[in-house]
Amino acid sequence: MAEHKEESLMEKIKEKLHGDSSSPDSDDERSGSSAASSIKNKIYRLFGREKPVHKVLGGGKPADIFLWRNKKISGGVLAGATAIWVFFELMEYHFLTLLCHCLILSLAILFLWSNATTFINKAPPHIPEVKIPEDLVVNIALSLRYELNRGFAALRDVASGRDLKKFLAVIAGLWVLSVIGSCCNFLTLLYIAFVTLHTVPVLYEKYEDKVDSLAEKVSAEFKKHYAVFHAKVVTRIPKAQLKDKKH
Repeated sequence: MAEHKEESLMEKIKEKLHGDSSSPDSDDERSGSSAASSIKNKIYRLFGREKPVHKVLGGGKPADIFLWRNKKISGGVLAGATAIWVFFELMEYHFLTLLCHCLILSLAILFLWSNATTFINKAPPHIPEVKIPEDLVVNIALSLRYELNRGFAALRDVASGRDLKKFLAVIAGLWVLSVIGSCCNFLTLLYIAFVTLHTVPVLYEKYEDKVDSLAEKVSAEFKKHYAVFHAKVVTRIPKAQLKDKKH
């Protein structure tokens, strides 16, 4: 019994020594993992993005379509948009003409079908009553109003002169948009935007690390040139000093 107690006591001592010796390694592993996670969190992301691309696009079915989660649906949507663009742009078919032709064809088919039922002793076609819900129109109007107010507020903030970098970015974006608008019409511009949404996000998600690394270098270079521009140009612009007048 004494020998068994001594053996169990020696085993406990050994286990305690092994546990103490392994604890620094575990602490090092934990500190290393925390350091790795902190480094991972400090990785530069394009436009300061913190969420996955799927969440940035709003999630749900639209994001699934843009990121080609279901290739058949995404391909079908892109093919449909391409067919519409070819139909209206290349074949020069106008929307109002198409709408009128579709209405003429639909009314003619329903009219002939309704009159033919008296001769073939069949029930007339059931024409559903179409009504636009009031709530739907109100929600669309409220959403449009909210987005317009946000746009006007953003333009007002840019025009206030508080942020020169934002002002230059908006001016450059509007200028690029005007150049694109002079080269193509509105339908082609919408089609280009639609194709861009179907290609750029999925390519960015695939080559995310490479794009973010390149964007970090470009951003650092831009900040360097902007600092030089700010030091040589912006700081030399005379600013009016406003004095408070006490009445």
